[in-house]
Order: sequence, then C-alpha cells, then structure tokens
Amino acid sequence: MSHNKFNVDGSSAIITGASSGIGRRIAEGFADQGVDTTICSRKQSNVDPVAEEINDNDSDSIGHILPIECDVRNRDSVDRMVERTVEKFGAIDILVNNAGAAFKCDFDGLSENGWKTIVDINLHGVFNCTHAAREALQDGGGSVVNISSIRSQEAAPHEIHYGAAKAGVNNFTRSLASEWAASGVRVNCVSPGFIATPGAVTAGDTDPADIDRSNVNRKIGTTAEIADVVEFLASPAASFIDGEILTVRGVPPHSEDPN
Repeated sequence: MSHNKFNVDGSSAIITGASSGIGRRIAEGFADQGVDTTICSRKQSNVDPVAEEINDNDSDSIGHILPIECDVRNRDSVDRMVERTVEKFGAIDILVNNAGAAFKCDFDGLSENGWKTIVDINLHGVFNCTHAAREALQDGGGSVVNISSIRSQEAAPHEIHYGAAKAGVNNFTRSLASEWAASGVRVNCVSPGFIATPGAVTAGDTDPADIDRSNVNRKIGTTAEIADVVEFLASPAASFIDGEILTVRGVPPHSEDPN
C-alpha cells in the first residue's frame, strides 16, 4: 500500500450494510486502496453482485472483497463473519459499523416491536460487531468508524426510535474510545445529514445523479462524500482524532444563504 498518510491505514476491513448506498461506496474506496474487505448484508444475494463487480477489476493493487450474509442483530451470525474474515485475511484492521434501518412513525403509533427492531439493528448491531471483533482489532491497533445520523443530535417528529438509537451510537463511540485508547484502537463516528442514496430515489426524494457540486448551497450530500470522511478517519492523517462525532451535513438549516 502507498505511504500517503491520507490512505486507509490497514490491509483488511469489515463493512456492515454494504450492499448499496454509503456502505457500498466505502467498500469501493477501500478496495481501490488495496484493502481486503468483508462486506455483509442480511441476504447473500445483496452483496454477491457488489463483490463480483469490484473483484472483476484486473488491477493488481485492488483489494479483494469477501461477501458474507450476516444479520448484525444475531451474535452467532456476527461471530461467524468475524471468524471467516480473520481466516481469509489474517486480521481485522478496520471495522465500519454502517448497517442501519429506519422508518417513520409517530410515538403514539409506535409499537414495542418497532422500537426494538430499530434499536436492535442500529445500536445493538454496533455492539455485536465491535465486541465480536475486539480481539482482532486490539491485536494490531485498529480503527472503528461508526455511522450515526444527524438525527442523533437534532429532534425530528416521527423518528424518536431512530434518533434514540443513533444517539446511543454516539455515546458508545465516545465511551469505547476512552476505554480502548491504551490499546491503540481509535473509535470515531460519522454523523451524516441527508444523503442522496438509491433509497432516496425509491422514496421519491433526490436522485444522486442530480447532485451538482458546482452549487455551493450544499443541503444534500452524496455517498462518496461520506465515504471520503470514513477513509480519512481510518487513515494515519486522523491519528489524533479519537472519540469524535464528525457531523457531515453541508449547510445547516436556518443558516444564512451562502450565495
């Protein structure tokens, strides 16, 4: 790998929720830098095409992608993913906890099952994956990057369950960074604002192809812009950044028009 300090610092990684959107873009960036990467989704059929497309690259410097079916809510499933990754690549240098889920519902209509489902995926999944990979990460002094949300910091109607879970991810990040600092493992978090993903197209919001970065009024981000921040946090250039929540949201609401 290159010695550029802004390059990802490691030879192997795990990225959860990497079948599309932000997770897939992170996987592509890691592979471009020669990082062997496990990508997971709850269905094998979701990650196989991603792995095939990246692995078909003829470049000798491209990292290999290992697709694994894994439900981050299930500890046995997570343990198997970690074991296979170590068997395949020999180590885990980077863990990106990206898997998440959301739906909108007012509090009065929110069921206990709906609450548990969102907390289980968004928060308990982060615990499962980080705890299962702890020995491998600490063995070489790795890096954990959690993906939170602007909803962890700002209230929004009909997203109490999601916001609470993501706020838990933020505190998890800060607390674990404090515990693991002595073992050489950095733990940070990216808190994105609204990002144009394939899911946003399905929801009728914004097509990523319509994002024009020549427009300085940046209220909607791209998956590449989040992946860039993750790559930075996993690089030696971020060696003095630990336990931080990096908010990546473009222009905050109610700010003055930059034009």
